[in-house]
Amino acid sequence: MRTFQGVAELEAAVGSHLGYSEWDTITQSQIDAFADATGDHQWIHIDTEKAAAGPFGTTIAHGYLTLSLVPLLVAQVYRVDGVKMAVNYGSDKLRFPAPAPVDSTVRAGVELVSVAAGAAGYLVTARVAVEREGGVKPVCVVEALTLVVA
Repeated sequence: MRTFQGVAELEAAVGSHLGYSEWDTITQSQIDAFADATGDHQWIHIDTEKAAAGPFGTTIAHGYLTLSLVPLLVAQVYRVDGVKMAVNYGSDKLRFPAPAPVDSTVRAGVELVSVAAGAAGYLVTARVAVEREGGVKPVCVVEALTLVVA
């Protein structure tokens, strides 16, 4: 965990790799709950028998499920102390280069891209790559945007 004491210290780290989260396993129960929450019950996610004979040999996590893990994983990499709040502002450049099969173990690597001052606070852009243990390509790559109010 990397802790920054305020926005100025965070700004000084722009362009650096901040580190990696802990490993986290994506379970079938998570996939099923995500399917129920979103209404996306496509067989590649929830039908274990049909998916076993499908292109991935097993069920796979929804792309948006892997994206939803980003806040949890990034919170293990860095934080900014001495600010009023930090809130999710959205994302840019979202891609899912590879599937995340059920029981995949994933972690996030975080690179600090920019810290830009604005009227409401500081817009922090972090490039997050969620990688699968043993995988060749990441399962999710996104520029996560956070509004930090000092």
